[in-house]
Amino acid sequence: MKDALEQVDSWLESPSLVLLAESDGYRNTLTRLLIESRVSGPRVHDVRIAALCIHANVRELLSADRDFSRFGSLQVRNPLMSERRGSD
Repeated sequence: MKDALEQVDSWLESPSLVLLAESDGYRNTLTRLLIESRVSGPRVHDVRIAALCIHANVRELLSADRDFSRFGSLQVRNPLMSERRGSD
């Protein structure tokens, strides 16, 4: 736990860190995604994360959760998978 907390503190000290927060207009983005995705129950949390990223103009979300693929306006990449390359 100590190592994990020290790592988080290190990230928080980074000058390039931008914390995402719900700001004006977020609710509209959330509502649109909820209606478009037709999710319910626990997956609503995924919609909240996607809406926050989209509202903040996040270029790419790194996630191994395939549920995020339902949000076409959010670029998602699984950092645990190697990128496929075509044959040269």
